[in-house]
Amino acid sequence: MQRRQLLKLGGLAATSWLAAGLPASPFATVSAKPLTRSDSAALPALTAAQWHAERRWQHTRFGEIAYVERGSGATALFLHGFPLNGFQWRGALERLAPLRRCLAPDLLGLGYTRVAEGQSVAPDAQVQMLAAFLDALQIEQVDLVANDSGGAVAQLFAVRFPQRVRSLLLTNCDSEIDCPPPALQPVIDLAKQEQFVAQWLAPWLADPVLARSPQGLGGMTFTDPQHPDDDTLDMYLRPLVENAPRTHAYAIGLDRNVLEGVEASLRVSKMPARILWGTGDTIFSARAPDYLDEVFAQSRGVRRIEGARLFWPEEFPDVIAEEARALWQGA
Repeated sequence: MQRRQLLKLGGLAATSWLAAGLPASPFATVSAKPLTRSDSAALPALTAAQWHAERRWQHTRFGEIAYVERGSGATALFLHGFPLNGFQWRGALERLAPLRRCLAPDLLGLGYTRVAEGQSVAPDAQVQMLAAFLDALQIEQVDLVANDSGGAVAQLFAVRFPQRVRSLLLTNCDSEIDCPPPALQPVIDLAKQEQFVAQWLAPWLADPVLARSPQGLGGMTFTDPQHPDDDTLDMYLRPLVENAPRTHAYAIGLDRNVLEGVEASLRVSKMPARILWGTGDTIFSARAPDYLDEVFAQSRGVRRIEGARLFWPEEFPDVIAEEARALWQGA
């Protein structure tokens, strides 16, 4: 069962390293050019040990929100995907800390956030949690950067608190026409049976080679077949395996179109939005980036990263940094 479901969700891993340099106009709609391994590694990312050492917790009524912070000044808030946590953004934080106070929290139900007893971890609750988190840190406004299910939360936050969003940088993620994506249904179904952790996440944690295979997290969602490394897999998967009920609750919370009805608000939104999309993504619809570009009133266009898979922002932080700088300059 596991192999069939995994193949349905993923496919063979891409073997090339792909991304792009900025076009002459940073807001043009373009395809990507190859990026070499040395280019991608120009600035080493924080290690898992460093991330653990720098983690803080902010008390809110939703629980103790785990986060890592770099930089100072105006704030940028980075929202990760599922089943990842804030560690996904380590490379972007190091590159953008000279420009922003960069915050990468772990969403409710994922990572190292300590969720309050009985607290929902559904997307609507995530939005309210983020507002409380920012209030506790005395932050009024943010530049939002998001990926995967974090992108759905970012859109909900922008609709619910438009005055708190200075700009929005979305990578491969949910949209109203693709929420949840059909490829996620096997995960949701297994979570309802309380089997997702046992059948998928626990075997990946126990066997990093399996996790990086075409049947694993890496093969399905990372561009380079060597990703994620062992320490990164442990960072992502261990807290989810050790708290299976919470992990299942997160997945079940995705079992409806949480973005239903947001289009009307996005069409009149005032924050500039930029869409970055890996074309090797087998989870979300290839129609989604053009849809998002069309519905955001202040869209700055789409940039496609040829062949890159769902979690490419972790692999190619230079692309995130280049695009964020361009967007923030125009915000």
